Amino acid sequence: MGIYFDKPGAQNTLACLEITKRAIEERGIKHVVVASTYGDTGLKFAQALKDTDVNLVVVTHNYGFREPGVIELEDSRRAELIALGAKVYSGTLVFRSIGSAIRAQYHYSEEALIAQTLRIFGQGLKVCVEIALMACDAGLIPPEDVIAVAGTARGADTVAIIKAMPSNMFFQLKVREILAKPRDW
Repeated sequence: MGIYFDKPGAQNTLACLEITKRAIEERGIKHVVVASTYGDTGLKFAQALKDTDVNLVVVTHNYGFREPGVIELEDSRRAELIALGAKVYSGTLVFRSIGSAIRAQYHYSEEALIAQTLRIFGQGLKVCVEIALMACDAGLIPPEDVIAVAGTARGADTVAIIKAMPSNMFFQLKVREILAKPRDW
């Protein structure tokens, strides 16, 4: 049974971390993917999982997400995450990529439709699916059950067990279980 938070946002990050640690222990899942734009959420997870055999992948925005050639994650924070044993992946968001250009020009894209459909279940769940696809595309996690953690704006408020797949096999990805999410986002 999942946990429902009254409100979305960063105030749920530590609870998401505890839910993740419990799922690792109870289910034996060894791969965790965490969304973290500035590295704050990733750092909390990296510190908590540093002495385990868990493969932690922190997924950030790509360079140029907000401004060409710029990334929100500072180099010092990236180094800190890596020093704690996390892998850091900064790649194009699967539901944004070229679809953003099509959407801007023609006001339609398949990626936008999929992203909006997933947002019915919450922004965090959309991001959990997206980062599982991205990390699998990069070869940082295998195509098997992983724990995905994401949130609404800053911090974490959603935890899901997802059978990860590469983005070209999107329809084989499975959201196995939602362990936590905001009731209303």
